[in-house]
Amino acid sequence: MFKKVLIANRGEIAVRIICACKELGLKTVAVYSEADSESTHVRMADEAVCIGPPRPADSYLNIPAVMSAADIADADAIHPGYGLLSENARFAEICEGSKIKFIGPPPGVIRLMGEKEKARQAMKKSHIPILPGSEGVIATAEEAAQWARQTGFPVIVKACAGGGGRGMRVIRSQAELEKSFNAAQSEAKAAFGNGSLYMEKFIERPRHIEFQVLGDSYGNVVCLGERECSIQRRHQKLLEESPSMHVSEDLRERVSRALQTCLSSIGYVNAGTVEFLMDERGDLHFIEMNTRVQVEHPVTEMVTGIDIVKSQLLIAGGASINDLVPSVNRYGHAIECRINAEHPEKFTPSAGTIKTFRLPGGNGIRIDTAAYAGATIPPYYDSLIAKLITHGRDRTEAIMRMRRALEMFEVEGIHTTIPLHKRILADDGFEEGNIDTKYLERLFSPQISSQAA
Repeated sequence: MFKKVLIANRGEIAVRIICACKELGLKTVAVYSEADSESTHVRMADEAVCIGPPRPADSYLNIPAVMSAADIADADAIHPGYGLLSENARFAEICEGSKIKFIGPPPGVIRLMGEKEKARQAMKKSHIPILPGSEGVIATAEEAAQWARQTGFPVIVKACAGGGGRGMRVIRSQAELEKSFNAAQSEAKAAFGNGSLYMEKFIERPRHIEFQVLGDSYGNVVCLGERECSIQRRHQKLLEESPSMHVSEDLRERVSRALQTCLSSIGYVNAGTVEFLMDERGDLHFIEMNTRVQVEHPVTEMVTGIDIVKSQLLIAGGASINDLVPSVNRYGHAIECRINAEHPEKFTPSAGTIKTFRLPGGNGIRIDTAAYAGATIPPYYDSLIAKLITHGRDRTEAIMRMRRALEMFEVEGIHTTIPLHKRILADDGFEEGNIDTKYLERLFSPQISSQAA
């Protein structure tokens, strides 16, 4: 087992990883940019190393700087968290070559799942349904037009090298294809350094369902169940829950078994999330796999009692899934609201200094955050400042606890999405489970809502 873990990340996930390391008696090293010198993860870690200026490209995405910090601190493991370098196969290879344990899947598996068409084919071999999609990269708008005519509009173009909604455009007609394709290509290149795109048939009102998995170095894979992640804006998730109201026990078991077979066959190790779209008939279609811990992992932890981040560390240290997770028992329901530093209606970022930060409490409440009163929210990074999670015996109790927690949560000095979450939790459509990826559009347009009903 390694002894000192460098956390190649920032914010709440860096704090979450440090907490897990402390429980295991592992020393921690924080890396930080000049903008994050007063951050919580810097104060919590046993050691901290500044790795550059505020811009991510000059600090958190700067592989030589991260590796130099690991060398300076004599760290023998690196946890990448989510985002940033977490799905960078080259970074994982460099760690491996430097005799530093990368806490995540092997580089070859990251690369396989990152190449969307190869990932689709791997799933298809295990009889996991996939959406109709292009065979490999679509290089030009002309190729995109030809594929769209054959498949039928609407279609969606996606970045081959990343996720999070970047490099993604829905195209509904021939007239808008060239402009949308070129915009997605430019955005993908700027975000991931790779402008390659692929295409899929677009489902108009899907639900977004994802399955959490853990794999070990001995070929064992366990599926911890699914999360409902349909409430999104600009392909970015806002609220997640587990289990999904729309996944039956039979469907859950069938998908879990198929995923275990598939991921074991490709040598998947550590935490990962397999994402699906559910159509109006209730059928699931594979879209992609994230080879890392997810932002929304706490809802799965709450309903299973399994510490996913601690499991990541133990698996990387050689533990067997059979010892860590002898069985998966789910209890109750959990909901997570992402509290972002954004205007709750315009979704524009809200950088600045937090003047008041009062957290809710009580039974069934969990908060993952690195924010505090007096903290400065810089404009350079993801807007997430806290994750508010509630757990109850059933969905109704989890909703009631979330409503209470949102009322108690006070943040002043910046805009946050708390008012939006209050609106969602008060909505009859949400309470009834009438949600899909278009839910937020209906919420903001009463006329559309009444027509949909």
